[in-house]
Amino acid sequence: MSGKPALILLTPQARPAAQLLMAAFPAWEVYAPDDVALPHTLPVGKAAVTIARLFADGRPVIGICAAGILIRAVAPHLRDKHSEPPVIAVASDGSSVVPLLGGHHGANLLARRIAHVLQGQAAITTAGDLAFGLGLDEPPEGYELANPEDAKPFMAALLRGEKLRIEGQAPWLKLSNLPVDQENAALTIAVTHQAEDGGETKLVYHPRVLSIGIGCERGTSPVELIRLVQSTMDEHGLAREAIAGIYSLDLKADEAAMHELARWLDVPIRFFDAATLERETPRLKNPSATVFAEVGCHGVSEGAALAAAGEAAELIVPKVKSQRATCAIALAPAPFDGALRGVARGELHVVGTGPGDSAWLTPEVRIALSEATDWVGYGLYLDLYPELAVEKTLHRYDLGEEEVRVRAALDLAAQGKRVALVCSGDPGIYAMATLVFELLEAEPARKDWQRVAVQVMPGLSAMQAAAARSGAPLGHDFCTISLSDLLTPIETILQRVKSAAEADFVIAFYNPVSQRRRTQLAMAKDILLQHRAAETPVVLARNLGREGERITLTTLGELDVEKVDMLTVVLVGSGASRAIELQDGRRFVYTPRGYDKKRQ
Repeated sequence: MSGKPALILLTPQARPAAQLLMAAFPAWEVYAPDDVALPHTLPVGKAAVTIARLFADGRPVIGICAAGILIRAVAPHLRDKHSEPPVIAVASDGSSVVPLLGGHHGANLLARRIAHVLQGQAAITTAGDLAFGLGLDEPPEGYELANPEDAKPFMAALLRGEKLRIEGQAPWLKLSNLPVDQENAALTIAVTHQAEDGGETKLVYHPRVLSIGIGCERGTSPVELIRLVQSTMDEHGLAREAIAGIYSLDLKADEAAMHELARWLDVPIRFFDAATLERETPRLKNPSATVFAEVGCHGVSEGAALAAAGEAAELIVPKVKSQRATCAIALAPAPFDGALRGVARGELHVVGTGPGDSAWLTPEVRIALSEATDWVGYGLYLDLYPELAVEKTLHRYDLGEEEVRVRAALDLAAQGKRVALVCSGDPGIYAMATLVFELLEAEPARKDWQRVAVQVMPGLSAMQAAAARSGAPLGHDFCTISLSDLLTPIETILQRVKSAAEADFVIAFYNPVSQRRRTQLAMAKDILLQHRAAETPVVLARNLGREGERITLTTLGELDVEKVDMLTVVLVGSGASRAIELQDGRRFVYTPRGYDKKRQ
């Protein structure tokens, strides 16, 4: 099962069951109509469309609704039963939980967990689950079936009465009703970290018990690192599916080759500080004084492998070298979640949330907010999306604390957290993205910052929203000018206004006024009137996307500065911009681009 599960309810009658599931599974996303009145939910919109989209994205879908609604929604998207995500129907009173699709991709197990929470009954229909209490093609977390294509004939043989033997340690199999006969069996289940071939009479499960420690020189080729690990695994007959994770020293957190290796193996990559690796020195096979002098521990690859696999681990492959890299492999006594050992490379997502309406969030930003561990930003912005803030740590800052909040975001990311630096509008337009890179350039000595993965995610800017609400005033060449003189001299600002006026750009004015600064917009108006007619259309867009939104259409000559505040974006048309009124009284502003010439 992959992807964050989505819980969907369509009626108020489903509210009690949904509340129980939301408490038991707080990481789930919940979709509900407005009249259900549940906190922290996303708008379900047209249910069939939402369900189909989630299913197509590979997300498990749990619907507290009639099974037919789910079936009709996903039916056009059914392609391959081996890859489809779970789809589960839950009765509104919680009495029945029916896995409709993906039974052996997590649906049966998930249905049992839901039924346990709701004190209902999981209606499992797959033959193997009913006969033996488990699905052999659905091993628990920490185990991987190497030959899933053989699970069906293997289960069919069991249902015909064949016996099986178990090779290796598999506690989860002992809890089942499987017909085990270690002496006289035609079928075999092997549980091993070694690479083995399976077949219709042999299922091979690989427990995730291997940790791979990596060391490399700066700028090592990903190809070299991948070849080193693959050849080492092959030489020792180790199964790729048994790898729990890739591990190294935190100084290497930004090493591209290591991350490429982890992507290639499809396993997590985590890092330890030098002190943690140094504590592994008594267990190292190849301690190095040279390495200690360089990085503060006597071994990177061996130490990282052992630190990840735990105190009872065995170093089964001591350090192996290539030209610029090393690797070592440790064996843990039991499967472990590789993502929970060490610290991840920190991520800083500088996100633009748009003017304020959650419907204007881009899918990319919505995902970043949902998956972040921490949000950093101006308190007002953090409160706009409560449905996405569940289980997030919110770090609130006041206006004027821009550098403080960027530093805080970088510090949190340097600790291995996934941080969303939340900006309204677009983060690269008069927002925090610029300051992030400014600090990274100004303080190269902050190596922990330098290792952070930084990604800027665009948002709908205020000027785009203002333009859309008022028509199409940005239909031809335009520019943006901030009238705030806190960071830019007023002489520079006014010169830019004059240049834009002379060039006949449509102008979007940001920060037009503040409580203490009331003169800049009036000065800009005076300059513009020297180059444009008093009838030039002007749009005043206040509180976009939030309660109290107001769009006012006026003219340059009639522009009243006293009606503009710090929550207003001002759009001033060019000489070609036009204001029109339709027959029903609706008014719009647009700037033609010249298509009329094509019609002549």
